[in-house]
Amino acid sequence: MRIFLSLLLMALLSGCGSDSEVKEQPKPPIDDSGEFVYSGPAAETADIQKFKIAVWDNLVGNDKCGACHNEQGQSPQFARRDDINLAYGAINGLINLTSPKDSLLVTKVAGGHNCWQQSDSVCADILTTWISEWAQTDNTATTIDFDDPILKVPGSSKSFPASSALFSTYVHPILQQNCANCHSSSAAFPVAPYFAEANADAAYQVAQAKIDLNQPELSRFVLRLGSEFHNCWSDCESDAALMQEAITQMADAIPTNQVDDALVLSKALKLTEGIVANNGNRFEQHIIAKWEFKSGQGFTAYDTSGVEPAANLTFNGDVSWVGGWGIKLNGGRAQASTSASAKLHKMLTATGEFSLEAWLVPDNVTQEGPARIISYSGGDDRRNFTLGQTLYNYDFLLRDNTTSSNGEPMLSTPNNDEVLQATLQHVVLTFDPVNGKRIYVNGNLISQQEDNQGVLSNWDASFAFVVGSETSSNFKWRGQVRMMALHNRAITPEQIAQNYDVGVGEKFFLLFSVSELIDLPRSYIIAEVSQFDSYSYLFKEPFFLSLDSNVSPQAIALEGIRIGINGKESPLGQSFANLKTTLGSNYSSQIGQPLSRLGSLIPLEQGPNNDEFFLSFDVLGEHQFARVPGELPPFPIEFPAELSSDIGIKAFSEINFSMAQMTGVSTKLAEIAQTYEQLKQQLPTVNTLDGFVAANQMAISQLAIKYCSAFIDDPVLRSNAFADFDFNTTPDVAFTPERTLQFSSGLSHYLLGQELASAPQYDSMQQELNALIQRLNRCPQDCDAARTLIIAKASCSAIVGSAATIIK
Repeated sequence: MRIFLSLLLMALLSGCGSDSEVKEQPKPPIDDSGEFVYSGPAAETADIQKFKIAVWDNLVGNDKCGACHNEQGQSPQFARRDDINLAYGAINGLINLTSPKDSLLVTKVAGGHNCWQQSDSVCADILTTWISEWAQTDNTATTIDFDDPILKVPGSSKSFPASSALFSTYVHPILQQNCANCHSSSAAFPVAPYFAEANADAAYQVAQAKIDLNQPELSRFVLRLGSEFHNCWSDCESDAALMQEAITQMADAIPTNQVDDALVLSKALKLTEGIVANNGNRFEQHIIAKWEFKSGQGFTAYDTSGVEPAANLTFNGDVSWVGGWGIKLNGGRAQASTSASAKLHKMLTATGEFSLEAWLVPDNVTQEGPARIISYSGGDDRRNFTLGQTLYNYDFLLRDNTTSSNGEPMLSTPNNDEVLQATLQHVVLTFDPVNGKRIYVNGNLISQQEDNQGVLSNWDASFAFVVGSETSSNFKWRGQVRMMALHNRAITPEQIAQNYDVGVGEKFFLLFSVSELIDLPRSYIIAEVSQFDSYSYLFKEPFFLSLDSNVSPQAIALEGIRIGINGKESPLGQSFANLKTTLGSNYSSQIGQPLSRLGSLIPLEQGPNNDEFFLSFDVLGEHQFARVPGELPPFPIEFPAELSSDIGIKAFSEINFSMAQMTGVSTKLAEIAQTYEQLKQQLPTVNTLDGFVAANQMAISQLAIKYCSAFIDDPVLRSNAFADFDFNTTPDVAFTPERTLQFSSGLSHYLLGQELASAPQYDSMQQELNALIQRLNRCPQDCDAARTLIIAKASCSAIVGSAATIIK
């Protein structure tokens, strides 16, 4: 009966399939504002009222389901406007409140039924959000129901070779000739992915995800031409056949990976054959905008919060998609329109508080400015709020009635903690008038504002929401964004920790059957697996579990788990290879037995729809694999001497000590100590020349200026170098040609001490100093006596901040 009802509902839904049918449906009048105002009977239960607020209010419009599934239109009439109780009765058969994404209403739209956005999957995500809000009862974690997967023996398969030679011979010429006008970074309007790059190695890296070596006819390159008619260059059927033949020739030249019969193997699974890992509910009760980056193609990242207007982000410049849901900002930006961004102003100023949540992967720890990660701003120096990066710090700039229009003073994470790292991190900014600004990283409160008096009364509704830079494209940030959300409340520390624990991206539990190996029914090694990025999979925290509650393993030896992919053990990753434990020593029928808290990155080969995984074991029960250690390469009789530089760079503490020794100024002087602590992480951290960057030189210069200011301002210290120099006269008197020579000579000898053969020569340094003094001794009008001190400090800083100090 259940199957019959489902088929009947599908048939009823399909009755509203074409645009012509929708246009013929009578549309009940709406009010002058363009929105329908419900005036029918009140909701009879609390659940019906939740349905109205979460789902019906969003669907009733003429631009969505209300145009067709109303009281005068097609059945099921779940968007009828005369009686919310009848609409509730009509929709219940289309909804799965336990698993909203599996609701018939969602799957129908996902299959192409009258989506109101450009992407069917985006409409499906929005519907899932609305249904989830209806279904939400609390924020506790949900139980995962494991089912037995289909058991498959690991099969033989092909893997992409490291070299691009075969690709260059068979496939790349076709792509270059016919696809480079779009899918190349040098195209007039580049379209990612760049599988038609002139550089075959670069093209090969991104083309692999579009090629199925085991079934060439299922390659995306073939399907895109043959069944989707995408930019064929002649006849689509012929073009698809040509592409399939080229991939087949490439695949035929690649040897098949034959599974080693001696290995102790589990059964095999593909990623999509796993169970969706729903290890807890995200807290999203106050979400007003959300970007999960699921679509993975095109130039738009969709806001799937379901709160209108959708703040969809349009890509500008170098922005690319990341596998496993995310975008990579390579100098470009993703920006919402000002009209769509205005909802942020409306909904955040209405509550007077908010939270910005994001999963981020900074490219490096050298970005500064601060570099704009996420901003709601109107220019380089005008903003409502910004999440930025300065080296190892996250920065929170917020405009309120106590700060500047640029959101200053900003709140930052502590310099010495080096919180920001070039790895996946969960970052949350919160603000409310009671607690002020706060920064959380990976579920922990890192920084908080001391003065908590601000309100958001002076925000500007004309600003735009932008990711990766300012709207001007200045202050660029490079890195990945895996998920973003805006809440119109300051969510609590417990809710932040809850969202951090849930994680990000699409994750699966893969159940690798080992029942035959240990003679226990329904027994599995289970791992949480996700596509980490465009190049790898992440295997996390494997555990043992039998789905038969009567099973109780007894002293089963387990050693050396390795992950296999496409018929062979992966040559990389293998974090569990040294595992040694006994199944049954700490087993629970409810949660199983944890085996490791580690994770392992395994290189992606053919993509999540095609890569097949299995596990191999050195020891499992009575089964053993005699693993032969890999042979070490023979040692050469003589090692060639490595070329290394004779010089290096002093590290931060060495630079600070050297400047103190040169000038005679104590490192404990308050202004020196404070400046050093502020700049310490920006100073060089290693002694190699190739690690020296522009940010290091800026910090060195700032620290040198502080030391020289203290040195010149101290009459006792400076008298040691300039016994007869008068600092109280104007520059034209103090720096005559003769006195300039005396000054530069005295300064050089005092700061540098004994002249060394490997150090800069005094004569050449004095020439540079004399030229600098001459340039500084020029004023629009007569220079005053204060200028003499400035010239002296600048000359000192030129030496103290030079290579003479930092080279070792």
